[in-house]
Amino acid sequence: MYNVMIDIETGGTGPLAPILSIAAVLFDLNTGEIGPKFYAVIDLNSELALGAKPDGDTIYWLLSQSAEVREALTQKPENNAVVLKRLTNFIKKHSSKGLDHVQVWGNGSTFDNTITRTAYQRCGLLPFWVFWNDCDVRTAVKMGRAIGFNPKKEMPFEGEKHHPVDDAIHQIKYLTAIWKRITAPRG
Repeated sequence: MYNVMIDIETGGTGPLAPILSIAAVLFDLNTGEIGPKFYAVIDLNSELALGAKPDGDTIYWLLSQSAEVREALTQKPENNAVVLKRLTNFIKKHSSKGLDHVQVWGNGSTFDNTITRTAYQRCGLLPFWVFWNDCDVRTAVKMGRAIGFNPKKEMPFEGEKHHPVDDAIHQIKYLTAIWKRITAPRG
């Protein structure tokens, strides 16, 4: 497996937003098979110390989420650089191809991947993927809708919404359903 779904919970929406928690789930794009999962909570202070920029509206939105989501954001927070190094090592260990081939999927061309890449840069670290392997779930959803297929809304969500692992798995499910539909042999 060399496709990775990244999902983050943040304290903002811009490229400098602090990451509060992060998940990475490896998967097979053709079959939808779920592989190894990574999850960590990042210490907000370590993000702010390096220049991350939170915004009030996002913080208020987070405070309005379920008790489980709020609690998960404070469980065992780790330094941002430590988490990102662990994430890189996790991908190196579990990817079936070298890092130059890892396809990183995020839900929005300027959200998950961009904010994660910026966090790596803030910490003085190289991201584990090359920029030309950034992939966008939202674009795939639009392509699915263009052919009359919208599993994002039709597939039941399993788990806790706004928990990065559960969100990533849900995104994998509807992304791979769209991928299968788009790449199915025509006859």
